[in-house]
Amino acid sequence: MSLAAVNSRAVVGMDAPQVVVEVLLSSGLPGISIIGLPEAAVREAKDRVRGALISSGYKLPQRRVTINLAPADLPKSGARLDLPIAMGILAASGQIEPESLKRYEWMGELALDGSIRPVRGVLPAALQARDADRILVLPEGNAAEAAYVAGLSLHPVSSLQALVGKLLEGALEPIEIERQESKQKKANGPLPDLSQIRGQAFARRALELTAAGGHNLLMSGPPGTGKTLLASTLPSILPKMSEQEALESATLYSLNDVAFDASSWGKRVVRSPHHTASAAALVGGGSQPRPGEISLAHHGVLFLDELPEFSRQVLEVLREPMESGRITISRARSQMEFPARFQLIAAMNPCPCGYHGDESGECHCTAEQIQRYRSKISGPLLDRIDLQIEVARIPPTLLTGEQSHKVESSHTVQERVEQARNRQLERQGVPNSQLQGEQLELVCKLGDAEKQFVIQAIESLGLSARAYHRVLKVARTIADLANEAVINLDHLSEAIAFRKFDRKT
Repeated sequence: MSLAAVNSRAVVGMDAPQVVVEVLLSSGLPGISIIGLPEAAVREAKDRVRGALISSGYKLPQRRVTINLAPADLPKSGARLDLPIAMGILAASGQIEPESLKRYEWMGELALDGSIRPVRGVLPAALQARDADRILVLPEGNAAEAAYVAGLSLHPVSSLQALVGKLLEGALEPIEIERQESKQKKANGPLPDLSQIRGQAFARRALELTAAGGHNLLMSGPPGTGKTLLASTLPSILPKMSEQEALESATLYSLNDVAFDASSWGKRVVRSPHHTASAAALVGGGSQPRPGEISLAHHGVLFLDELPEFSRQVLEVLREPMESGRITISRARSQMEFPARFQLIAAMNPCPCGYHGDESGECHCTAEQIQRYRSKISGPLLDRIDLQIEVARIPPTLLTGEQSHKVESSHTVQERVEQARNRQLERQGVPNSQLQGEQLELVCKLGDAEKQFVIQAIESLGLSARAYHRVLKVARTIADLANEAVINLDHLSEAIAFRKFDRKT
């Protein structure tokens, strides 16, 4: 009887729990059996491994091969365990030394010719392998992605034959992989710049506040007023990602079947699902849950154009993650949590035809139609949107003529945004939009005059407690942009001016 054990990793949500592949050779009819809750792709590994071993010139043991994937109560999916299974069979059959495998963690899909194909979910496994102080052996196609994990020892491989040859020579040492330079894709072109926007001073100010404090924004206005253009300029003024934020964002994409792209590293993503998207598409799902749109927008922007066109059921699923910054997906056999700290940017028309209140167009909607249209957005959801503005149509003379004054570029605004964001992180460790409880009261402390002003605003506008807290957060961001230590009446007045849809009519 011969036994070998090989270390690998499964992927469960954002986690990568250790899996020990135990291979036992025993007497009995030749054959391979896999136990330990393997799903279909894992059960099929025995045929891929058999073909890869034979093609690479290694002997397949003419004995009964039992492969146990421990822990037995953890479901295993995908083809990432092909390589550790093959190494376990080689070790158990004496073709390589079992002790030589203990320093490593292994993952990779085997082709029938013995080549090693890339797998998804590499970043969570790479982080765990680093913390376990092991060398990660992985496909060459995943090396560029894993290289972004600081402190990781890794060894990329291209084929089973080359891998075993190096191992027998004792040359399977960590290889330094340089990070690929992150560049903006030429195909996408440069991001729209704020300097391209004519007029819309109020909307530009709202975008700056949105970026500086990490707030949510709702824009309402007739068709053609520039709502989508305004939203598209937001990424150009958002503060740069920290290393931890970039890693978290890339990890979520690593869980999907999307090839790693170095040009996207450290760039805040913008997810723009169509209004026909289902609730499952937004929150994520599947038998083995994967991140949905709100998680893929983590540390980035979730842009919902034509907001009332989304079903109310879909919009309501946004409420909890907007508050907590995470989403939990429950299944019969498992429960997974994904981060979802996104900024919601939404755009809508004032009515179904789009021209209610617009002087240049005639609205044909009835009061009932307008009410039904707007009721798609519930009060609790509206409360969670910090900035609510109307985007008016700009005069034709401004549209066709020369700019009367120089408009600030995105670069200039971004510098101011980053300074304000740094003040927030130094003071409380999180952006103003994430202030909660005692921390909110401490950071947004008001004087007597300011308290009286807020009380009057709550009474006259009918603000809820949540809307009041949102006003405080926005006021704090306004003060940070002005580099002022305390919130004054001007800050509060401006913050309230951005609560357009809270006002009693």
